[in-house]
Amino acid sequence: MTRRGYTTFAWVLAAYTVAVILWGAFVRATGAGAGCGNHWPTCNGQVVPRPEQIETIIEFTHRITSMLNGFMVIALVFGAFRLFPKQHIVRRGAILSFVFIIIEGLLGAALVRFDWVVDNVSLGRVVASGIHLINTSILLSIIALTAWWSGGGKPLRWKNQGQVGWLLLIAFIGYLILSASGAITALGDTVFPSDTLAAGFVADMDPTSHFVIRLRVWHPVIAIALGIYLVLMGTAVAAQRPSPATARYARFLKIIFGVQLLAGFVNVLLLAPTWMQIIHLLLANLVLLVLILLSAEALSQAQPAADKVSLAAQT
Repeated sequence: MTRRGYTTFAWVLAAYTVAVILWGAFVRATGAGAGCGNHWPTCNGQVVPRPEQIETIIEFTHRITSMLNGFMVIALVFGAFRLFPKQHIVRRGAILSFVFIIIEGLLGAALVRFDWVVDNVSLGRVVASGIHLINTSILLSIIALTAWWSGGGKPLRWKNQGQVGWLLLIAFIGYLILSASGAITALGDTVFPSDTLAAGFVADMDPTSHFVIRLRVWHPVIAIALGIYLVLMGTAVAAQRPSPATARYARFLKIIFGVQLLAGFVNVLLLAPTWMQIIHLLLANLVLLVLILLSAEALSQAQPAADKVSLAAQT
């Protein structure tokens, strides 16, 4: 494999990881999380289970695709050590990808082993679901960065970046918070579906409702706040790290997040059907990838001398 081939493979891995994430959401939305019982790594105590029910097929398929995801990450590590020299940033990215894919597998195993599936809305499942999606987002981010670095992207520079570094870091943390709240909201929509939009709103405001239902209202609030921030942040970063790439990624980020907000609104109006939840999650992952590329492009540049002079004058 050449370095160019490695880069192509890394981006294919990123795309495949998104597909695995979407299938995982389909497992949760269809209530197929218990399709293999509480057995892990086996399915209903068997290495290859008999497909006696559709839930088993859905859950077992998710396990197979997740396992393949892990093997692809191992190949990413192997290729990094074969094609890139010691201390190269691609090697570090590949190793981190392996670490987070292991954590991903352990979190998935915990959900199964503790029966945090189907209609379980315990605090443990809520916390684990939020952590699971945060870890997934970090994993996808690292794979994308590894692909970007292998294609010639420079390492990220955190020192002397002025406010640009902080703006991007806050955006990423905000995205992780939004992801966790989205996982909780999706869980509430699945376990406590509403017959009408009005009934769902009443349930959200009812102090006697399950805490998962009452937490749903915060997801759109966080989404709108983050959307406003991303618009302002993208404009600021593109201005302070001017280049065709940063301008392009900042523009894409605004457009995709705008579409994502619209999809979220439609998801609420339609009472969160499974297909709309999948589209909503797909757009969320596209937002993350564009944010990561914007960050990589901006933070690989040195702070302009004019910014340094301006900052020195202010202090």
